[in-house]
Amino acid sequence: MIFENIFSKPKKRTFKIIDRPKILVDNREKNSLVISELMHLGLEIEFQQLKVADFISKGVAIERKTINDFISSMLNKRLFKQLEEIKQYPKYFLIIEGIEEQELYNDSSERVNANAIRGMILSIILNYQVPIIFTKDEKDTAQFINVLARKQTKKHFSLNPKKKSLNKEEQKQFILEGFPGIGPATAKKLLKEFESIKGIINTPLEKLQEAIGKKADIFKLVD
Repeated sequence: MIFENIFSKPKKRTFKIIDRPKILVDNREKNSLVISELMHLGLEIEFQQLKVADFISKGVAIERKTINDFISSMLNKRLFKQLEEIKQYPKYFLIIEGIEEQELYNDSSERVNANAIRGMILSIILNYQVPIIFTKDEKDTAQFINVLARKQTKKHFSLNPKKKSLNKEEQKQFILEGFPGIGPATAKKLLKEFESIKGIINTPLEKLQEAIGKKADIFKLVD
């Protein structure tokens, strides 16, 4: 017969602490459904007022845009500045979200020419050298961030990147280079001949074509 020693000390139970990757999230993303998906996946969320990017995971900066936001930021030129600023981080990429729910571009769209969007995507990849990930919806976006957070090795990086400040001439050129097909040399040529962006826009298309050829067709977007 085996007797149990009721006076012996009970064995201590040990619990394994699970490491939860932390994602820094800009305050403006609080109402995004991506946040609830990230929390459901077991990630730790810390909201901050990020000067650059919407999400940061261990040094990787992520700019997220729904299709509507992408097109709007393309038309109001906000996207170009964001692409420059995100490159202050060692690694970065742009997410365009919602391709399963909405068409990114439509050849019959009256809002913006489909080829202008195609050109912008090429410009982001080739000129700005910012990778793009197209996601189906909020869940898909969250899954990409989740995989990233659990794969990346933590490195030192600054949480306070500076907004890039440009002088007036640099700002003009920066805006022009945001148009698909307009590189640094073409932008400088336009500014030298027409002095300002307003002057370029107000110039008849035929005269612009004389200066830079078929590239001038992109300025039809602002009519």
